[in-house]
Amino acid sequence: MVSFKSLIDLQITLFILIMIGYLLTKSKIINKESGKTLADLLVYFILPSNIIISFLMEFNLQILKEGLVILIVSACIQMITPLLGKYIYPGSEGKELAVLRYGTVVSNAGYLGNPMALALYGSQGLLYASIFLIPQRIVVWSLGVSYFTGNRGKKMFKQILFHPCILAVIVGLVLMLAQIKLPSALVKVLQHGSNSVTPISMVLIGNLLADISFKSLINKTILWYTTVRLILIPAAVLAICSALNLPTMVTVISTLLVAMPAGATTAILAAQHDGDDVLAAKIVFFTTFLSLITVPIFILIMNKL
Repeated sequence: MVSFKSLIDLQITLFILIMIGYLLTKSKIINKESGKTLADLLVYFILPSNIIISFLMEFNLQILKEGLVILIVSACIQMITPLLGKYIYPGSEGKELAVLRYGTVVSNAGYLGNPMALALYGSQGLLYASIFLIPQRIVVWSLGVSYFTGNRGKKMFKQILFHPCILAVIVGLVLMLAQIKLPSALVKVLQHGSNSVTPISMVLIGNLLADISFKSLINKTILWYTTVRLILIPAAVLAICSALNLPTMVTVISTLLVAMPAGATTAILAAQHDGDDVLAAKIVFFTTFLSLITVPIFILIMNKL
């Protein structure tokens, strides 16, 4: 497995990108309107590109067999965490609760987890991580978006079905299952868009943080959320996977991806839908910082599996 230094370097990179967005905003090079523009750019082009690229992989019966277990694990997590988020924040309501519920369901597995899976297990790890992310991507752009919009039933279904990222999931699944080869020029365009996900999303978070007092970063709500996101959920996944004696790689990848900090889309969607983007930016920032400690600890534990 990869050294702790490589993993920590990757996390520090994200942290530095957040600070760049913060400093650019503080120096008035970019402003809050720029943040809204970045959020729209992410949702309508960069994130869909990233999603489609993640599905452009070889697919055969062997991969189907090996990936089925981790797909089931991921699907179970995506069914349980929405219930968890509904009941473990009794003192929160409205926009604050929407952010906490979304952040409980969605980790930063796509932006940070995939590179870590690649570093730990090479291309096979990345493949497993991509399969693991399929249920999360669907939940992110369906139930996840509904936390911020309040839409349910037919209205939610119509809005979500035509969301750019849900359309990207559908297109990606078709391309993967049918093994359709896109023109190389189009693939390059999608790759350029996909490669922009991490810097643009982190800069946006820094932009949202610019008006925040760092003294306000630590309160009971954020500390409790951080405990749930970085400790309780991954510990439960690790314990259950180990008890079921699942393959080591399945256990490690599943635990690693749910041990990631709050998803960057928490802040992106909160900003786009007039949610509590300040709280969203805080939990992304704070959990990203603390994950520098918690993720290596989980990897150290899993090294003994």
